[in-house]
Amino acid sequence: MTVISWIGLGHMGSPMSANLVEAGHTVRGFDLDGRAMATARDGGVETFSSMAEALEGAEVVFTMLPKGEHSRAVYLGDQGVLALAPKDALLIDSSTIDVETALELHKAAAEKGFAFVDAPVSGGISGAAAGTLTFMIGGDKDTVARAEQVITPMAGRVVHTGGPGMGQSAKIVNNMMLFINLEACAEGSVLAERLGLDPRVFWDIASVSSGDSWALRTWYPVPDIVPSAAANNNFESTFSAVLAAKDVGLALSAGEQTGVNLPAAELAAQRFQRLIDEGYGDLDCSLIVKYAAPDGKVQGWNPDEV
Repeated sequence: MTVISWIGLGHMGSPMSANLVEAGHTVRGFDLDGRAMATARDGGVETFSSMAEALEGAEVVFTMLPKGEHSRAVYLGDQGVLALAPKDALLIDSSTIDVETALELHKAAAEKGFAFVDAPVSGGISGAAAGTLTFMIGGDKDTVARAEQVITPMAGRVVHTGGPGMGQSAKIVNNMMLFINLEACAEGSVLAERLGLDPRVFWDIASVSSGDSWALRTWYPVPDIVPSAAANNNFESTFSAVLAAKDVGLALSAGEQTGVNLPAAELAAQRFQRLIDEGYGDLDCSLIVKYAAPDGKVQGWNPDEV
């Protein structure tokens, strides 16, 4: 049994930490959102009113935070992880952040004598609940091996992507491809419907043909086709447009830094920003399907019920 502190108990953090509890670990959690902490408690996590309390006695510290600035604050602040965690604790950041921030955290942790890895995940909320996430870990070989031992109950696969920051590099590129695939699913689903194809028949074809993708099998934006799709629930968020815009923005920034042209990613970013501008930023990113329809009307979407 390992004592694990978990900072950031949102849509991903709660089911991930619950899997660690189920595996027999003690998980001490903290989040600024009381509702998130209540959900985590339902999964067996012990929650505390401050991060300092949650970090007491930690052998491993996981963080799952929305943005790079949150990671900086949680790790580098006067009352942050590097100031409060036991010095022999292994630090694992599973947030999706920019590479520059990841490298900054690696450097700061090393200067304080901590073992640290960047370990973002892929697989979404459904993968978090099922314990089938893919972890992409950046760090030295020995630290990654330590991290893998505790990550296993949450993972379908663990990949050592390289040195510091390489986990974030892999995640940024992977998510960019996901959102491009999502745009393809949005356009394809509407075109198929307007051509008179039965949605189920078309999905059955695409899912075993060259049009297949994780987005098609998990987020397909048509109701009653894929159980995990937000389209079944009037596009209530499984992965919000705000988070999608943030993630694809990381890829566009990386493209600028490396001189890579990313026009498809730019289109996806425009779609997510349009949802945000229309006041739908907290709804699911797959709602971009409505922009493929000339009248904005698609199956599963009723704006009057939001």
